[in-house]
Amino acid sequence: MIVLAIDTCLNACSAAVVAGEQVLARRSEVMTRGQSERLAPLVQETMAEAGVAFAALDRIGVTVGPGSFTGLRVGLAFARSLALALDRPCLGVSTLKALALEAGEAGVRVGVIVTPGARYLAGYRDGVEVLAPTAVEREALGDALAGVLAGGAGVVRGPGARGVTAAFGEDVVSPDPVWIARHVAGLAHPDGMPAPLYLRAAGATPPVDR
Repeated sequence: MIVLAIDTCLNACSAAVVAGEQVLARRSEVMTRGQSERLAPLVQETMAEAGVAFAALDRIGVTVGPGSFTGLRVGLAFARSLALALDRPCLGVSTLKALALEAGEAGVRVGVIVTPGARYLAGYRDGVEVLAPTAVEREALGDALAGVLAGGAGVVRGPGARGVTAAFGEDVVSPDPVWIARHVAGLAHPDGMPAPLYLRAAGATPPVDR
């Protein structure tokens, strides 16, 4: 199975083409903005490096959030449009799940995203979800993390992880598209297209008529 994976949810624009355990190509560029302009060329470059025609793809994987509102929409819209054009299944994966599990599944694994405006958390034990992706208030983040770790050791990964727990934290800019590709290759065939995982309301809302 040949899978193209895409991620633009956080501070990078990434893509990978994977066939089973073989990584055919992988590209990731750190950026806080500009993913909408860079994604299509980056995907084309990744496919060319892999030596794979778009028609040869079996699946497309994409991160669905949480992350920046603009970033996750860019990646999701591109992946969905490409899947429709190729008539291929498109599968989504939580950014937090990717961050938590891409370095291994044994023991307690936590994905975190800590930014000045938002804090997100998800926890897994031996690959099984024990805390679904959730938005956490600043003052409650430490208690939420302690609840997942349950007094023991674990691995906490993601943007701002070391600021949350210096002992177990590993700062990571964005998920690895290779892991995303391998993960979605093993998922059941989807019934429809993936939807964005929004855990917070938009920063701006339209006015309400009174």
